[in-house]
Amino acid sequence: MDQLDPTIFDFARSDHKMSRSEDGMATIYRRSTSLDFLATCSPMLASFYAYWDEKRGGRKMPSRTDLDPIEMKRWLPGIIIVDVLENPRRLVYRLVGSRSVALRQADVTGKTIAEGYHGTSLDDVMENYRLVIDEHQIVYDAEQTPSGSGLLKDTETLLLPLSTDGEKVDKVIIYLEVANI
Repeated sequence: MDQLDPTIFDFARSDHKMSRSEDGMATIYRRSTSLDFLATCSPMLASFYAYWDEKRGGRKMPSRTDLDPIEMKRWLPGIIIVDVLENPRRLVYRLVGSRSVALRQADVTGKTIAEGYHGTSLDDVMENYRLVIDEHQIVYDAEQTPSGSGLLKDTETLLLPLSTDGEKVDKVIIYLEVANI
């Protein structure tokens, strides 16, 4: 049960590490800010990136109003939207899709990231948001952990910036894909 398969991740162009969760289970974690993830990620995640890319229309990032929930229907269970509030900076879950609620076993809508994050550590999660908000980067994050059933749970997350004015990130849209392997 403690055996993880690092071969499913391409570590060549990403941050990666093996660590142990609080319960002592081994975890493989990977972060990438390049588009290399598109070669190995799930088709649904790749198609969500293509949708976001199309909606930005040559700009650095689209706005929330560029995204149409009707067009996004197939991705909605995996969608999370986080509001970026400033002075002081607070990251607050505005919308949390049913896949994330099931994974966390809680609805964290309205809570801050610090109160409701899901990931290897709060530091890793906050670094992902910093890269998206401050550096306007996309972040692909993947984690492989043993689940309670003994199966490995492969979680892929794509964090993408949204901006009302085209310059300052005021929301982060996240697409989450989970598979038992």
